[in-house]
Amino acid sequence: MTLEEKTAQLVGYWLDQNGVVAPMQGEMTAPTDGRSLADITRHGIGQFTRVYGTRPVEPDERAAWLWAEQRRLTRETRLGIPALVHEECLTGLAAWKAATFPTPLAWGAAFDPDLVEQVGAVIGQSMRQLGVHQGLAPVLDVVRDPRWGRVDECIGEDPYLVGTIGTAYVRGLQDAGVDATLKHFLGYSASQAGRNHAPVHAGPREIADVFLPPFEMALRDGGARSVMNSYAEIDGVPVAANDELLTDLLRDRLGFDGTVVADYFSVAFLEVMHGIAADRGEAAALALSAGIDVELPTGDAFLQPLVDRVRAGLLDEALVDRAVLRVLRQKERLGLLDPSAFDGDAPAGIDLDTPRHRALAKELAARSLVLLTNEPAVAGAAAVLPLRAGTSVALIGPNADRAEALQGCYSFANHVLAAHPDLPLGFDIPTVREALTTSLGPSAVRFATGCAVTGTDRSGFADAVAVAKRSDVAVVVVGDQAGLFGRGTVGEGNDTESLDLPGVQRELVEAVVATGTPTVVVLLTGRPYAIGWALDGDAQRPDALRPAAVVQAFFPGEEGGTAIAELLTGAASPSGRLPVSLPRAAGAQPYTYLHPRLGGPSDVTAADSTPVRPFGFGLAYTSFAYEDLVTDPTVRSDGTFDVSVTVRNTGERAGDDVVQLYGHDVHASVTRPVVQLLGYARVALAPGETVRVRFSVPVQRFAFAGRDLRKVVEPGDVEVWVASHAAASRPGGTVHADGIVAVGSGSGPEPVPGSATDRAVVRVTGPVREVEASDRRIVTWECV
Repeated sequence: MTLEEKTAQLVGYWLDQNGVVAPMQGEMTAPTDGRSLADITRHGIGQFTRVYGTRPVEPDERAAWLWAEQRRLTRETRLGIPALVHEECLTGLAAWKAATFPTPLAWGAAFDPDLVEQVGAVIGQSMRQLGVHQGLAPVLDVVRDPRWGRVDECIGEDPYLVGTIGTAYVRGLQDAGVDATLKHFLGYSASQAGRNHAPVHAGPREIADVFLPPFEMALRDGGARSVMNSYAEIDGVPVAANDELLTDLLRDRLGFDGTVVADYFSVAFLEVMHGIAADRGEAAALALSAGIDVELPTGDAFLQPLVDRVRAGLLDEALVDRAVLRVLRQKERLGLLDPSAFDGDAPAGIDLDTPRHRALAKELAARSLVLLTNEPAVAGAAAVLPLRAGTSVALIGPNADRAEALQGCYSFANHVLAAHPDLPLGFDIPTVREALTTSLGPSAVRFATGCAVTGTDRSGFADAVAVAKRSDVAVVVVGDQAGLFGRGTVGEGNDTESLDLPGVQRELVEAVVATGTPTVVVLLTGRPYAIGWALDGDAQRPDALRPAAVVQAFFPGEEGGTAIAELLTGAASPSGRLPVSLPRAAGAQPYTYLHPRLGGPSDVTAADSTPVRPFGFGLAYTSFAYEDLVTDPTVRSDGTFDVSVTVRNTGERAGDDVVQLYGHDVHASVTRPVVQLLGYARVALAPGETVRVRFSVPVQRFAFAGRDLRKVVEPGDVEVWVASHAAASRPGGTVHADGIVAVGSGSGPEPVPGSATDRAVVRVTGPVREVEASDRRIVTWECV
């Protein structure tokens, strides 16, 4: 291979740069100078960037074009190497007419890895059918600050939850023949004050114990084949130029042998944003040396600037060869080097939104909805939800009748189609209004918008109040509009200084509640907001009424409207749990439930960071009880111990419970979290039914970076307990190393059905155990 042929394999080419779907895309877009695609790719090409996902294209027509273009590359370039095609697939394939699934924050809320794996598989099948080989998902960033706009792309604030759910998605996507790309390696979500691309001030222990585990799991347990770098810098070193992370850690310690792709323009950003490279050639050298193999979305640095630097003797060509070999191995494994790969006809009659897609989208949406409060409309009556037959409903709010409000930032509708308002979405996506009208009948639903998502226009309040007064129940649907770089309230580049609901939406809710009509608030958002006033009342106005029920929905996708309607009417029971804590205020951020003793509220500070609802919280239309916690107090020779508990449905309705296993390292050489998720299990129970849930826990779940930053498990006592959420039963009192310790029921901010009543102590004996990266971290569970 010539040097030009080598570097051509290390870059992408963006066929249609339409709109702004990447940071600084307008500034970074390079003109083609009228050259044809054949001329641009005369030395070959590594990847085609977003063939389907940059502008609306008919799937059949674009597939036919792609097959023809791949044949041209194999027949008319000297080496005959086809292009690898990548696309975004965070909420489903980001292409016109493709199914839109719930956003990843909803994956976390569902606490259901098996279901997420099935979703990943059906997304991968659509992509492979279209000739797409690599998906730029999942996002494994651990949420640290809800002010960050990209929270809706994340799975949750707990590394174990992120890792298990993300690994499941990787398995599903890759089982369908599409390489998953883990992003963003590493520490991206810890950006200063939640501002996108801002510096990260995280120590090596936080990097190792919080941000790295999801990537370890997805690589070791999921076999992920590609990784994308973070845009951020950590302690002054941009990740795109950090060989300690991209080579020493990722490859030498974790054993990763796939391809590292640059986040869009991040190689050039070493010059234009970070200022550590004098020009594109130096930026290319820094990134390539650090371990980035492929520059995306285009070849701003890895083409001529890289060639010039090698020929000037400023960079060893062996580094180019290293990256090229990785790229060619990936193409060979994907079948792209098979001479007959594109001999057949392109697929036709492609359906990207089949009944299977829709069934999975609905199931995931339904399992992700979190019921936060549900109180009687009047004292002594039943809870307001589910709505009773014959109830008239005032449906109010800016998100009640908008399909875009159901979809996340990386959905095609909000990511691309927003620039094409004349085109339809291309698939069916019932709004909450449409779905609720179908369920209750047109005569039962009165509608008023009330206000927009943003702005200060209150002129619609009067209509909203009027329809609320004429109805039995008011349902107010508020929240976000996902978008990019200022085109929305949440999403990439849409960071916020406030965690209040955007615009005048809180005022709208309060105006409706003040009518005295029982009010249900449905939040369609991409981040958790400070809604303590709606859940527990406003301390400044103690006499003010508050909503009777609040439902949290994290952008639930194309079947989200239907899932919400079924929850409201009782056709389905809520079973989602919070994957992130609900914040008290923006000023309490950053906050995580995974804090050491002095990271939470205490007598030494007047500032209270306690969330209004904790990680793992969620109510149901039934109640659950946990009984007979039994823990083996010793660790088996294979490094695991068992925890079992009986779960009982004590209510009158069937429902799913998410049984959560927590732990605490009683004494360690560095400070440890007061609460740590060890495992979880989703179980379905009929009224009165019981099930015994048994967890098998590897002691590596208690591993941490020691004083010397080696990952270790230290000998000593660790407490374990089962609870309904992270704050339901905190450890305390006397520690015993020989069995179960009853401590009474714990509670969160209000009495919660299903709080644990027992905890136990397990003794880890022997010397300090150094933990290798290959140690599995998955907790297995079974029902008996």
